[in-house]
Amino acid sequence: MEQNQQTNFRFRFSISGIIATMNWFAVFGIIIAVGYYFIARKSMPSVVTNGKLNTSYDYIVVGAGSAGSVIASRLSEDPDVSVLLLEAGGDYTESELYHIPLKFFSLQRTESDWEYYTVPQKESHLGMVENRSYWPRGKLLGGSSIFNSMQYTRGSRHDYDEWAELGCDGWSYNDVLPYFLKSEDMLIDSLKDSKYHNTGGYLGISTGGVSPISDVYLQAGKEMGYDVVDYNGEVQEGWSPMQYTIRNGVRSSTSLEFLGRINGRKNLHISVRSMVTKINIENKTAKGVYVIKDGRKIYIEAKKEVIVSGGAVNSPQLLMLSGVGPKQHLESLGIKVEVDLPVGDNLQDHLLLHTFSSISVDVGITEEKIQSVMNELKYRLFGTGIYSISGVDGNGFFCTYETDEKNCAPDIQFMMYSLSMSDNFLCFKDDVAKEYLNKPGSLGFSTVMSLLDPKSVGTIRLQSADPFDYPLIDPQYLTDRRDVDAYIRGFRLWEKFISTPAMKAIGANFEKMKLSFCLQHKFQSDAYWDCVVRHLAYTVYHPAGTCKMGRSDDKTAVVDPQLRVKGIKNLRVADASIMPNVISGNTNAPVIMIAEKVSDLIRGKNTVNHLRRENV
Repeated sequence: MEQNQQTNFRFRFSISGIIATMNWFAVFGIIIAVGYYFIARKSMPSVVTNGKLNTSYDYIVVGAGSAGSVIASRLSEDPDVSVLLLEAGGDYTESELYHIPLKFFSLQRTESDWEYYTVPQKESHLGMVENRSYWPRGKLLGGSSIFNSMQYTRGSRHDYDEWAELGCDGWSYNDVLPYFLKSEDMLIDSLKDSKYHNTGGYLGISTGGVSPISDVYLQAGKEMGYDVVDYNGEVQEGWSPMQYTIRNGVRSSTSLEFLGRINGRKNLHISVRSMVTKINIENKTAKGVYVIKDGRKIYIEAKKEVIVSGGAVNSPQLLMLSGVGPKQHLESLGIKVEVDLPVGDNLQDHLLLHTFSSISVDVGITEEKIQSVMNELKYRLFGTGIYSISGVDGNGFFCTYETDEKNCAPDIQFMMYSLSMSDNFLCFKDDVAKEYLNKPGSLGFSTVMSLLDPKSVGTIRLQSADPFDYPLIDPQYLTDRRDVDAYIRGFRLWEKFISTPAMKAIGANFEKMKLSFCLQHKFQSDAYWDCVVRHLAYTVYHPAGTCKMGRSDDKTAVVDPQLRVKGIKNLRVADASIMPNVISGNTNAPVIMIAEKVSDLIRGKNTVNHLRRENV
């Protein structure tokens, strides 16, 4: 079924644009596509439940994003339980853009975006309007698994071993690897037989390499002295082809894969445009949730558990609105305190910074190629070509600090974005955008430099007791000097990368990063790069840690290692907010792993014994 659904999305994409530029080849292609569609493909059905919801369910899952979709799918595998999945946003069938990899930037500032903004930052975002960071977050079935750039990255084994050392029993690398494997359907032939990968899971994992520049990245990486590795395998440090959550050219979101495949399961109800405003807690027990749906306030009882999977922003907000959070803060807003916990503390996020380089050889992705009828047809007919990837087509992980470990924990990541960025969707000040961003149609690429081990820690707090008022997000970016120092080490790697023979052969250079607002410092000096980081670095959309997991006696923790909220029965949190420390890489795959693991914890089952690996 899922293959039919994915091909249908490709078929329907932008047919009007093709007709407008029709030539004999396009006509021939459309005839093939129409025949292929009507003979072999069916429309993608909605998974949303029609009709009235029940007044009670065994399990209520709040948030149908990267985690919630997985949890609802797994819990409903038990036919004797009833599950309700509540999502504040809409359905994933409402736009093809949700499923076309290259179009992920087009989703920002739409109705499917929560469109959060941080409070003004003091040490960062100097080049942004009001010194604030724009935080896009998915507001629809699939959540931010429909908003991200689809990079499938698990992080370092050291991340999870550190969690276990902090008292999170059952969360070491050897403990969590089977849950990564459970969800994975590895589609890359060279990795299918690896003990670090698996086939047959719901989540499709494919690779890119659609433009010649992807090979240039890897060659330049080898010229830097790094190996080409599987960054989800034995060693993370090195250069790699991309691993994407993409199947047959279609975004492999958790909603499409975990919910779309099981459409029609009678014990699972899915409700969209259903805003949960409060968890009802009585006698230290979660009893149900209050929901705004169709302009009405309704109450739904949870006979077993409420599982909150709203993400690192929405989950702490909902807990605090429900009386679970810092006592003094809640009392100041007139909210009855059910339990005094450090909800909203420990906010961690990865920063990224685009380092641009123009090139003289047309080996990347350009606006002309994006608008090409041939490339559109290639995608719609075969699910291949530039539309089938996010534009990020190479990855590098680096340990920039001194270490003798072969298998170290990287602190800097390079994500290679193979087109020239010209749109100011990040809220740069006008004068900064004019100088920093590229002119439309330019040849170039971006090394997206991400800080993987941030030391700066922030908070999320309620703005008011009104659930429709956005919370106050204060990441306190770059307030710890060690983050700036790590970025400077990253710039030294970037300089080495751009200076390789492979990069020189395509005309890559440093000139695009010579920016007047930092030229009071010598170009490429430590002080210069310090200035650049403070002006231009912004979120890479990986907030985490705001409902921290830890031992039951850990006063900084909100949930225990079973993800149960401390002091409240029948209430769990399962998403990026439970991470004690943010992992070393993109967070979507770890969130899916968290959802797989908590589903087993809730069900009292072990579904991954057959996936445990020896000597990993």
